[in-house]
Amino acid sequence: MSTTTTRAPARLARGILLAVALTALNLRTAVTGFSVLTGDAAEDLHFGPLVAGAIGTIVTACFAVAAFAAPPLARRLGLERTAALAVTATTAGILLRAVAWSPAVMIVATVIAFAGVGASNVILIPIVKQHFPERLHAVSTMYMVLLQVGQLAAPLLALPLAHAYGWRTAAGAWAAVTAVAAVLWFVAVPRSRTRTEPAPAAPPARVSWRTPLVLGLIGLMAMTTLHVYTLVTWFPAMLEDAGLSTTASALLLSWFAGLGLIAAFVVPPLTKRMRNSYPIVVVCVALMGVGYGGMLAAPAAGAFVWATAFGLGVSTFPLCLTLIGARAADPQSASRLSGLVQGVGYGIGCVGPLTLGAINQLSDGWNSTYVLLAATLLITLGAGWAACRPVPAPAD
Repeated sequence: MSTTTTRAPARLARGILLAVALTALNLRTAVTGFSVLTGDAAEDLHFGPLVAGAIGTIVTACFAVAAFAAPPLARRLGLERTAALAVTATTAGILLRAVAWSPAVMIVATVIAFAGVGASNVILIPIVKQHFPERLHAVSTMYMVLLQVGQLAAPLLALPLAHAYGWRTAAGAWAAVTAVAAVLWFVAVPRSRTRTEPAPAAPPARVSWRTPLVLGLIGLMAMTTLHVYTLVTWFPAMLEDAGLSTTASALLLSWFAGLGLIAAFVVPPLTKRMRNSYPIVVVCVALMGVGYGGMLAAPAAGAFVWATAFGLGVSTFPLCLTLIGARAADPQSASRLSGLVQGVGYGIGCVGPLTLGAINQLSDGWNSTYVLLAATLLITLGAGWAACRPVPAPAD
């Protein structure tokens, strides 16, 4: 083999690794980075809690649609081309959101951006498996860590940018990073085409949603999604209404998001060592209950404690993803089970931000929201029992 032919795959791998890193870094920045800017954007564009809630709902709705749409699109176009189009859509949506001149344009921009983010969410996993099979654990860990870093850093960077240059600059700044990632993906397409042709595959394994296991996984994913994206959308507003400053609210949102790093490292290996991981669900539910009870009783005085409880309480998300892999018989059934659980789960969870925004507007306060969210923890307990219970055979 010549020096040229050995260098080309090496350059390709480095380029794809950088593209994966930049894409992963931006899978949540457009969510947490914008939530602390919502008040400024609402004042500028004259929209209220219903529109803000709709924006939060669009995020999870796009994730739900992408969970079903991205795999067949990738089979038709190829993994790298699908990633290139997804990241381009994210870039375009972020830029359009930054220049939005009406609430309607803001909503359209959010749909475009998160259609891209949702597709990237799904497609990065098979890309990592295909291009880095010998470094799967290391690259997957990098991917999860960068996702959490972006989620943590976005609100911390958004406020100083907004104070210095306005909310539009802060909202659009991440497009610079996604644009570089898009270019890298487009460069990778022709070079990797011959390496990504799929081999003839056996008919995909069927996954029935009617089994208690799958229904439990769907319920666990749905409730986790509802709580995560309701808090990401509304937690800064909840804290500001309780009397905290915009800066303090942004810092606490970052703290809430950053605790996901602990969950990403701790929950998957702990789940694999436990025969029945239901105690993790119980602990998470207890933490979420403490958080909502605290927000009812003393939202400002104990804000750091409640943010910590919420940040650790949503560790049911990595638990759910780990259970999907553990319960599936093979990669094909894992892919279908993941698509079903994430698609339906995100679809159910997406009603949270909009519905709870409407409740806030109608009740002129957040107490009804806290009570309702606490009540849904009972569903989490039931779903977690079905999802975590040991089964004699994997779902396929």
